Amino acid sequence: MRLSLIFGAIGLTASGFIFFVLPNLNNELPKIVNQKKDALRDSLPIDNASDSTITLVAVGDIMMGSNYPSTSYLPASDQLLLEPLWEYLRGADITFGNLEGAVLNAGGTVKKCSDPSKCYAFRQPEYFVDQLKDAGFDMFSIANNHMGDFGEEGRLNTQKVLREKGLRYAGLTACPWDTITVKGVKIGMTAFAPNTGCLKIKDYTKLKEVVTELNNNCDIVIVSFHGGAEGSSKTHVTKATEIFYGEDRGNVHEFARIAIDAGADVVLGHGPHVTRAIDYYKGRFISYSMGNFCTYAQFNLKGVSGMAPLFKLTLKKDGSFVKGDIISTKQNSPGGPFLDTLSGAFEQIKTLTGADFPSLKVKFGDDHSFWFEE
Repeated sequence: MRLSLIFGAIGLTASGFIFFVLPNLNNELPKIVNQKKDALRDSLPIDNASDSTITLVAVGDIMMGSNYPSTSYLPASDQLLLEPLWEYLRGADITFGNLEGAVLNAGGTVKKCSDPSKCYAFRQPEYFVDQLKDAGFDMFSIANNHMGDFGEEGRLNTQKVLREKGLRYAGLTACPWDTITVKGVKIGMTAFAPNTGCLKIKDYTKLKEVVTELNNNCDIVIVSFHGGAEGSSKTHVTKATEIFYGEDRGNVHEFARIAIDAGADVVLGHGPHVTRAIDYYKGRFISYSMGNFCTYAQFNLKGVSGMAPLFKLTLKKDGSFVKGDIISTKQNSPGGPFLDTLSGAFEQIKTLTGADFPSLKVKFGDDHSFWFEE
């Protein structure tokens, strides 16, 4: 079988890691999604990897609509926001995204905001998870500033629904990591953010502990972070601590290197709501922000805020980087991604990477591929 799963949570104590293993959910995975993925691999417009490699598709923020404070912030019930990108999302061994907001049909304790004009609370209906699964997603970060918008009830229900659908997730203190096995390769994922209930982006001790443990037990380790200041003016990697509305959003450059030093193979960033540069360290890939991928209503999608990359990464089975492809996507208000024929995200990444990491030996191909020279 193509997928098998060890699904669990870690409790960190003074004596080390305590593992709680939950039932294998592999048999519950709908066969149709895997069949669609397999069929599409042969028809994708970008090169597919051989059996000696693993392909990872990664995208940024996903918030497909909120029923709070009004159902007017939801798309039509029959609208499949992700359909324009299905062939790309389904065309990889692993597909990853950041789930920006709690999954909850109703209820929960909404967060209190000192300034409501700068504060949004997202509550995504459960049926969106079916759409995410059918689109081909396998794994999510749930470490971000909106996962706690509806309190503990929202966090618990999000985990419950994702678990019932056979989707993997990580990033809360209650679920710091998850693993999946593909083509005989065991892949572990963890995620960090500056927010309540999450593994903290500034806690480098915990980062090293979790990544080291995953590295000891997995072939490939993915580390996700939700960090960095937000907005259209925050496209650059500062290599310093970033503060946004008084909140310490971490030093994402430092975080990524500490993660890789501890054993991470891929570092995937999100949080600024814009695309940022890519990077390469010790043969490993870093994206500092993947922007707004599928965000419906209540999001600024003007200019650079409406452009986002879909990365397809080809990795060796030890996690080292082989090559990447950037599929440029775009959203117009109120939201929902589609292919950007002007390749805006690709051009942004080329420009930003050259500006922020001028000594980086990265090459960009005319086919929107990229690779690094040692």
